[in-house]
Amino acid sequence: MGERVPLPFPVGWFCVGEVAGLAPGELRRLHHFGQDLILWREENAEDIEAGANGGIHVMDAHCPHLGAHFGYGGTVVGDSIRCPFHHWRFDGAGHCVDIPYAKRIPPRAEVASWPVLLRNGLIFTWYAPDGRAPFFDIPEVPEFGDDAWTDVVARTWQVKTHPQEMAENTVDAVHFHYVHGTPHTPEMHAEIEGHVFHGQQGLTFTTPEGEKKGNVDIRCHGTGFGVTRFTGVVETLLMITGIPIDDELHQTTIRYIVKKIDGNDAATAGVARAFIAELARQYSQDIPIWENKKFLARPALCDGDGPIGMIRKYYEGFYPRAPGKESQER
Repeated sequence: MGERVPLPFPVGWFCVGEVAGLAPGELRRLHHFGQDLILWREENAEDIEAGANGGIHVMDAHCPHLGAHFGYGGTVVGDSIRCPFHHWRFDGAGHCVDIPYAKRIPPRAEVASWPVLLRNGLIFTWYAPDGRAPFFDIPEVPEFGDDAWTDVVARTWQVKTHPQEMAENTVDAVHFHYVHGTPHTPEMHAEIEGHVFHGQQGLTFTTPEGEKKGNVDIRCHGTGFGVTRFTGVVETLLMITGIPIDDELHQTTIRYIVKKIDGNDAATAGVARAFIAELARQYSQDIPIWENKKFLARPALCDGDGPIGMIRKYYEGFYPRAPGKESQER
């Protein structure tokens, strides 16, 4: 990301959309990791068997013939994408399957196709510039879609920062008091469990009835997907997805649900609005700090700081390896 944050994009699964929002035959333009991409769904996607990728594909955006962008005039034709320039067609694996005016398909007529995973109603694609195959999965979150929980409320931010800087903020317990005004500095316990970063901390909620104790449980599954559960005043679950756009911009979407208070929809809605508003307020307070701070490889940490070194060690396992380095799956 240049001099201010000299860190590469991490390897992993990253959310590029919602399954329900992508209709069969639809084609979208994407720009992530500083690259132009396309997201498309086969016309017969509704007939795809359960457990498949839903006929959904993520591919490089430019045709290998003469470089036309599929997203500007390209068309989904059956189970293929057609280039707008000369009508070459490519299947979801990126293989050229038809050139309407040629007898032979050139061997170099290939488009890079990115692995796709569908989880929790979301579309994930695998980013690995070092060629690593997917080495971990994204879990199902059973609370989403459960009638005992509210409908999803989503908030999206685009911030000029790097995902590691945002992750370090999560374990920086002290800043919750000095930046967000929480009454106490919560104690953070953290550990790395394979590809999962797990953190827990106690919280103190200020309510009309006084202060109430609570807890937050954080689980990061790679660097692009996390689940945070709050307990105390009300059970709240956050499904957090993040994806780099380019060297200077990162996009985060937080999907909130709240466990319903038995027999009181109005109370549930009120508590949910207040809790989500507070979390969004705190996130917004962090943005000017993220967008103007400089990454320090050797920060002058003190004994009261959270496990920032641990989150940095965790991220190191997801950075692209140098060519020829032996695979070390987490």
